[in-house]
Amino acid sequence: MTSDPSQTAQEPLSTSGVGLAVACYSLWGVTPVYWKGIVSVPALEALTPRIVWTAILLLLVARLAGRQAETWQTDRKQLGWTLASALLLSANWAGFIYAVQTDQVIATSLGYYINPLASIILGMLVLGERLTWIQGLAVLIAAAGVVVLTIQAGTLPWISLGLASSFALYGLLHKLAPQPPFAGLTREMLILSPLAFLGIGWLAANGDSRLTEASLGTHAYLSLSSIITAAPLLLFHAATRRLPLIAVGMFQYIAPTLSLLLAVIVYREPFTPVHAAGFGFVWVGLAIFTFESVLRARGRVLPV
Repeated sequence: MTSDPSQTAQEPLSTSGVGLAVACYSLWGVTPVYWKGIVSVPALEALTPRIVWTAILLLLVARLAGRQAETWQTDRKQLGWTLASALLLSANWAGFIYAVQTDQVIATSLGYYINPLASIILGMLVLGERLTWIQGLAVLIAAAGVVVLTIQAGTLPWISLGLASSFALYGLLHKLAPQPPFAGLTREMLILSPLAFLGIGWLAANGDSRLTEASLGTHAYLSLSSIITAAPLLLFHAATRRLPLIAVGMFQYIAPTLSLLLAVIVYREPFTPVHAAGFGFVWVGLAIFTFESVLRARGRVLPV
């Protein structure tokens, strides 16, 4: 099935598109399993092989697909946007790896539940977008969940908010300066690779690098981060060509749900009644927002 930009939520969903979306978000949801296997290398240092190996893999895919030309940055005006988006993405990755390595997978789950709502707020503040009354209600209910979790912890859930805001800002930059998704990520990895090498070089020169002292097996394991990074992305873009965006948006909650289940069932992170209340507010807010979005996609609007 080829891409059809006129496809709407009223049409039957593509079976292959659904399968690709489920596979994509399922892989993202179980990503903590991979990073749990590499706690000997700190998050910031683990970024270097992730960036470099992902760049190599994407360049290889581009070559095999005959898309090398589009992967190189040709517009100097876009260079600054690419650097800014790349830094935001690397910050998001570092925060995620750090959270997983320090047994805070629940925090990552909350962050990616909050992310769509963070994007909404940025759309209002930067792009002048306006919310309907039901969307505003959804955002307030989800914000109440963050307040509950803040009171429970005695401090703001910085990891969750950092992950949500960094990825929302990353999406905003791509909205302000659009780039082809595959080529855009490749350019970001290419612009980050020299910076990553400089960082590791500085740490090694100061005798403070775990990565340079790591075993061959550890380096082999870290090389797999390219697949962990690129595979869901390629599945995501394949899914978006076959499904309406509203459907893709609904599937995105698979990832934080799987991460939450992993955190509670497998990694035995504490999930108290207060956690349940905080997450409950967020879930209700997301459910209301999603319901209203589906109605709008079908040409129906709730009364004001």
